[in-house]
Amino acid sequence: MSTTPSSALPAVPSVDATGRIPAGERALVLGGGGSTGNAWLIGVVAGLAEAGLDVTTADLTVGTSAGSTAAAQLAGASPAELLDGALTAPPPRTAPASPGRTAPAASGRTDPAALVTDHLARMRAIIDAAADPADLRRRVGAAALDLAATQGEHRQERWRATVAARLPVQTWPRRTVLLTAVDARTGAPVVFDRSSGVDLADAVAASCSSGAAYAIGDGRYIDGGYRTNAENADLAAGYARVLVLSPLGGRTLTPAAWGLDLATQVEALRAGGSRVETVVPGPGAEHLFGVNAMDGTLRPLAARAGRDQGKALAERLGELWG
Repeated sequence: MSTTPSSALPAVPSVDATGRIPAGERALVLGGGGSTGNAWLIGVVAGLAEAGLDVTTADLTVGTSAGSTAAAQLAGASPAELLDGALTAPPPRTAPASPGRTAPAASGRTDPAALVTDHLARMRAIIDAAADPADLRRRVGAAALDLAATQGEHRQERWRATVAARLPVQTWPRRTVLLTAVDARTGAPVVFDRSSGVDLADAVAASCSSGAAYAIGDGRYIDGGYRTNAENADLAAGYARVLVLSPLGGRTLTPAAWGLDLATQVEALRAGGSRVETVVPGPGAEHLFGVNAMDGTLRPLAARAGRDQGKALAERLGELWG
């Protein structure tokens, strides 16, 4: 694994302790949601583009987990090209390539839905034991570090190669892209950008690392969805117009009192003066996500569903985007 010295990267506004950058006009937030979530995100953006609304020119793009992959992909290829790839027939159903698992689960179940179900059960147990969001991040980080310790460097090398192969280009775009993660050792929120001195593929791999902790230099990181929620829309604070695409529909497993759900994030953005629109999968597509999020055979269906939504919503969203 290599990293690019920060001195070789173009300068951008510094990210402060909250992860915010100086406010701008338009922000695009791409939430997490697994393999099908990534395909749906690409589909929505492609559908909007087909209808004449290009949201890839956002002043700020925030990517989390599958959304970080989409953000990096959109920085290197057109929505139409990416849509064509998402519509390509996938291989037969197998257990998903994962940063946290390279072998069948302890239960012996290997199909994608069963692995996701097992993961969600473990997460609910950790959430039940956590006192607050910071405690949750520390507990998830500790579990991820333990899992990484049981697996060799080859697991990380394979995961990085898998992520890098999904990216049309391996360099950060000149426009502002923020990719979220969490420090596995401390539970502290982390935001990568092109001034972080981290390769794009490594930043995406860390943001998608929902199993074992991902190593970048001396640091260890876990999925950005543990930072706030699957969207991390709070990073768009101060932007005049914010479009949030959420494959998981803004839901969260955490207690409502913690305020990590998308609705709370959106309320805070609006209270700060932002105009916000959210897009979530339609009723006919909900079965493509959740426990089925890592089923690659469903990617074409998710991409088509997203494309149809994007085309249908383009006129309304155009009023927001300007």
